[in-house]
Amino acid sequence: MRTIIKILLMASLSAAMFSSCKKYLDVVPDNVATLESSFVNANETQAYLFGCYNALQNLSDVRRNAGFTTSGEIIFPYPLQDQNILGQGGDGGFQILRGTQNSANPILNYWDGYNMGLNLWQPIRRCNTLLDNINVPRDLNAYDKTRWIAEAKFLKAYYHYWLLRMYGPIPIQDKSLPVNATTEQVRIKQQPVDSCFNYVVGLLDEAAKDLPPVIQNTALESGRITSTIALAVKAEVLATQASPLFNGNPDYVAMKRQDGVSLFPATYDPNKWQRALDATKAAIDAANAANATLYSLKLTGNITHLSDSIRQLLTIQGAFVDSWNQEQIWTLNPQFGWQYMASPRVTAEAAANVFAVYSNFSVPIAESELFYTDHGVPINEDNTWDYAGRYTLQKGDLQHAYYLHFDYLTAKGNFHREPRYYADVAFDGANWFGSGNTDDRNPNYINAVNGFASPPDQLRFNATGYWAKKLVPYQSTAGQSSVWQGYSWPFIRLTSLWLLYAECLNEVGGPSATVYNWIDQVRARAGLQGVVDSWNNYSRNPGKPSTKEGLRAIIHQERRIELAFEGQAGWDLRRWKELQSVLAGPVQGWNVFDRTVNGYYQVLNVFQPIFGLRNYFYPIQDYDILTNPNLTQTLYW
Repeated sequence: MRTIIKILLMASLSAAMFSSCKKYLDVVPDNVATLESSFVNANETQAYLFGCYNALQNLSDVRRNAGFTTSGEIIFPYPLQDQNILGQGGDGGFQILRGTQNSANPILNYWDGYNMGLNLWQPIRRCNTLLDNINVPRDLNAYDKTRWIAEAKFLKAYYHYWLLRMYGPIPIQDKSLPVNATTEQVRIKQQPVDSCFNYVVGLLDEAAKDLPPVIQNTALESGRITSTIALAVKAEVLATQASPLFNGNPDYVAMKRQDGVSLFPATYDPNKWQRALDATKAAIDAANAANATLYSLKLTGNITHLSDSIRQLLTIQGAFVDSWNQEQIWTLNPQFGWQYMASPRVTAEAAANVFAVYSNFSVPIAESELFYTDHGVPINEDNTWDYAGRYTLQKGDLQHAYYLHFDYLTAKGNFHREPRYYADVAFDGANWFGSGNTDDRNPNYINAVNGFASPPDQLRFNATGYWAKKLVPYQSTAGQSSVWQGYSWPFIRLTSLWLLYAECLNEVGGPSATVYNWIDQVRARAGLQGVVDSWNNYSRNPGKPSTKEGLRAIIHQERRIELAFEGQAGWDLRRWKELQSVLAGPVQGWNVFDRTVNGYYQVLNVFQPIFGLRNYFYPIQDYDILTNPNLTQTLYW
């Protein structure tokens, strides 16, 4: 869904200037504006509405997203000389995995707005203020009034949902407190998580019925919320409520409010999965009605030569980085600004200019090994794949000539992998279509052994020898003059809904041909056989798809592969209560500072993640607990 929000206006702009730029929603009201002036007419009221969107746009910064920074998919290395300096700056979210989180000054603090977090209570209050004053402007027509109310309700729901995922039980701010509120009124209480989920879903239902299914006038209204987006978010919300983290989680059943009210349900409720199933089907139906389809590759620039193999990789990648395509249900406008962190040095110019490409976004070996073999099964299950020998070396051959540099020594684990691996991950010896070279018969390639991964300054380096290639479009170039192809960050894609539906179907009724079909539609684009055929023909555990538990593991891995590096896996692993096991072992990578082949290809422990039971939810800052005795600190903090 092409829904773009570019918010650049100030609320104090004249009506004429606002009319010419009203597609931009990044409105920050003038600090001296009065409440009355904010709603004096329809134009000012719309400016106030667009200000409600502002926090939403900031959420597109992946450094603020716990689903990205603490997922274990990408780690951010500290310079070797600064190993003991664990700051809380722009990379603070990544460093939570090093044990830096605390309750005195939390990282990614979305309660108070510190350390890369946002104070989400502020935009929630703003939404409430708009709803309280929507009847003031006399020139506001009925259609706009209804739609703006629906948008404010959606935004209020989503901000509550973000807080709910991070903190569990939260206060519900359905109404703004008056300015003369008493001390006791200000000391709000958290509500049980099921009450919070039900509140969010109720708001989304109210919003969806009054929102347009698609944006018709994209030139003026791109980025505004549609009913299709609202229904897709509702599906995700209900699946989160049904998942083990919130649904009868024994680890948090002891968390109670100061007055003794239990904040987590004590027992598992299977009916929650049925609600999620129904909501996901409704979201898919809405997406179909809005003409959502799988991405079709759109090439730009001067392509010298493009094989079918590389075309497939660009299609897989393009579904994410080609903004506003028909596969993207919900996209936020602010463009991804960290390509220089995700890109390798694939040219001599880039290798010589450490300021052009930092390469700090490092993909652990474990994440690279998540992707299937070319038979569509996990690498440790494929009965034809040399799992034990995956760290030995092998030269690039003609069969893999489009993926690996011919005759170049690289790890054997890079051979015979599925297309999503080559589309999403780059490594020593990997070909790199793009960065100024669009001839896939003689492409750039990564020569990490000779220092392209780790320059001598030991500041701007990749700590593992694997890069998140998915995040860098082929049109981008890096070197003496870097030009990054901008793209906006998708929050929900069609394939995400398909896999969510498969997950709900399996949780409700177990394996079936219908469940397989939804998974297989996603796998087909990657050129893989269906689940049943792949496991029957190649897996050491051929019966895995036939059991509910086995198919659950397959679906979870399929989601982690399909949505890799998109800021979703961290949230999924949390709601499944699997993140603790994923982060149980050390983050590993190659010996990237060694300049010999044999020396480089030694597996090293980069660091041991610190992620215990308490890390599933974030702490409330100690100061807030002291000033509001009605709040209960997150369990285990």
